[in-house]
Formats: sequence, C-alpha cells, structure tokens
Amino acid sequence: MSLAGTIEEMAEEAKKASRELRILGSAQKDAALELMATKIIEKQADIIKENEKDLNNAKEQGLPSAMIDRLTLNEKVIGEMAAGLREVAVLPDPVGEIPGMWKRPNGLLVGKVRIPIGVIGFIYESRPNVTVDAAALCLKSGNSVILKGGSEAIYSNLVLAEILARALNEASLPQKAIQLIPTTDRESVNILIGLDNYIDMIIPRGGEGLIRFVSEHSRIPVLKHYKGVCHVYVDEFADLNVAGDICFNSKVQRPGVCNAMETMLVHEAVADSFLPAMAERFHEAGVEIRGCPRTVELIPGSKPAGEADWPAEFLDLILAVKVVSNMEEALDHIERYSSSHTEAIITNDYNRSQRFLAEVDSSAVLINASTRFNDGNQLGLGAEIGINTSKLHAFGPMGLVELTSSKFIVYGNGQTRN
Repeated sequence: MSLAGTIEEMAEEAKKASRELRILGSAQKDAALELMATKIIEKQADIIKENEKDLNNAKEQGLPSAMIDRLTLNEKVIGEMAAGLREVAVLPDPVGEIPGMWKRPNGLLVGKVRIPIGVIGFIYESRPNVTVDAAALCLKSGNSVILKGGSEAIYSNLVLAEILARALNEASLPQKAIQLIPTTDRESVNILIGLDNYIDMIIPRGGEGLIRFVSEHSRIPVLKHYKGVCHVYVDEFADLNVAGDICFNSKVQRPGVCNAMETMLVHEAVADSFLPAMAERFHEAGVEIRGCPRTVELIPGSKPAGEADWPAEFLDLILAVKVVSNMEEALDHIERYSSSHTEAIITNDYNRSQRFLAEVDSSAVLINASTRFNDGNQLGLGAEIGINTSKLHAFGPMGLVELTSSKFIVYGNGQTRN
C-alpha cells in the first residue's frame, strides 16, 4: 500500500476508535493509563536501547546540545513519563460534564455537555516523552490520536507507541485509538494535514518553521504552538534577591525549552545595583549576554544586542538584556517582541503587578515567579499536549479540558416550533 493509503487507513481506523471512546467510562480509561505506566517501567531497558539509536544518530548529524537534551530518555525521564500517566489517570474526567442547564419559556430544558473533539493529528519534534503525554491526554479526554514524531526520535517513538498499543489491547480498549505514523518521510505530514474527512484537529509542536508550514497548508483546523520569546521585567520596586533567583531560574534551569526567559528587562532605577551582580551569576553558568548600550556599559564582556536579538528564541544559554526607563517602556517592548507565550514581572508594588496582568497579552502572566512554571504539569493540568499561543480555541497549556468541546443537549416533552 502507498504511504498515502497507509495514513488514510490509519485515520479511518482512528475515526472508528473515537466512536468507541465517546462512551467509555472514566474507570476504563484510568485503568488503561495505569497499565501503560506499569508497562513503560517494565520495558524501560528496551526504551533506553532504542533511544540510544536516536542519540547516536543525532550526534553523528551534529544536532545542537539543546535538541539532544530534549531527545534523551533515561531512567529518570522514563519514571517521570510513568508518573505523568498516573497523574492524568487521577485527574477529573471532563467528558460528560454539564456546567449548567436552563429552562426556556416553552418548557424545553437546555444545557451543554463537554465532549471529546474526536480525532487529533499531533505533529511534534525531538521529545519522545511527548508521545506518552499526548497519548495520555487524548485517551483521558476521549480522543483518538495519530502521532507524527520527528525523524530524530523515530526509534524511541516506535517502541513507546508499541507499548501503549499493547496496553490498550490488554485493557480491552480500541487499539487504534493511539497510532504512530511509522516513517520518517516528510510527505507524511502533507498527507496527514489533508485528511479532513477523518481528523478534527491538528496540533503541531516543535520549531516555528514546522508550525508555520502546518498552519499554512493544513485543510484541518490547527492549534498553533509558536516560539516562546519569554520576558522577565525587573521593576524598580522589586526585591532584588528574589529577582536574581527568578531570573536565574528562568534562564538557566533548562534553557532549551519554550518557557525559558529569552529577554530580561530591568528598570533603570535598579540597573546599576542589579545587573553587575546578576551578570556574575550568569557568567558562572555560561550565559552569553547581548545587551542594549546601557547594559553593555554595566556588564563588561557583554555583546551589543542587534535588532534580531529582541524577537529571538535562543533556546540556549544566550540572553538579551535591556534597561528600560519606566514600566511603560517595558510593556511596549513586550507588546512589540513577545510571542504571546509567557511573561513575568518582579515587583512588590501591587498596582504595578495588576497592571502588568491586565495589559500583557500572553498565555501566562506571572508575578514574582519563574517563567518556567508555564507548563501543564506545573499548573495542575497533569501533562500537556502543547502551549497554544493563539486564542482559538484554547490559550496556554492544553490539558484535558482544552482537548474537549461542547454540544447542546435539549430535553423536551413534545414541543414544536411555531
């Protein structure tokens, strides 16, 4: 069978499976998730063995260290994957939830019920642990999913998908509810995003190029997870010790992820005292500073920032730094260069914090906390399938509720319309 025929058949099977998933009870889905977690731990030696093939290929191809970090599966990561499955299992099931009902003058009882979206096509790069996160969230929310991972993680994704499929089978759930396209052929993406007869939503997760390509060519609605150009603004009323810890964590704790700080804005009233000490901490961690003229004056060895640095998603130990004259300038800078992902303000002034919350138009806005918290797990959603930086139909980390829609339900007793 041709590649197009194979993928269309997968989509047709996913559509059939989605019908079965609609009527599954929470207990059945949760039991399957628990079984998946058990099997992933049991098979961790096999997972690490297949992952080594991907890592060796990545090193031979000279892939960046940040990508290799995202690609790596070890016992710790595998344990986290299993824990994530169990966390999703104990989360409230949104499917079937009725937020309210109301009675019309003619006696009709009208309400809305939360339902699965149907079939989700999930296209992603690098991180094989996302295979498990996406499968867990889709299953719990009653959706079938067709996974298309990147070529750099093909061996890891194949073994994980096989384990998940076996668990579905043993749990007497439709095995085709979770499928992985087993090829590195890029044409498979074009085929997948054209199957609007079977697939209800496409979610791309990866580099900006991938997401823009999918958005421009898909015949299916797309939830976009664009780049993370995240800002931290250190206000003149900030506790500078707190600001130092938050900025350091936001940049250094894991620089190759989308919720890492890429630009630090500092009020001029505290720049002289804050920046030199902060620069020492960053220097010890290997962070390269690219700054505005005032930053370059205050931080010896820093590089002048170019216009291309302000909208950049470095995903590395590189940080753009700008001294601003007031909060208005900070807000203007964020409005111009933000990717609507994550922004934080460090301040002890309540009014300024509330203004920042109201004016900054990003999927997560934080007060006195690291940007690294814009993550489905950290925010209490369990795992996440991505962070949507467009506002339809969800904004921010996408957990179970964001993978559902709703429909109207109407109870009557013989009413007809005049």
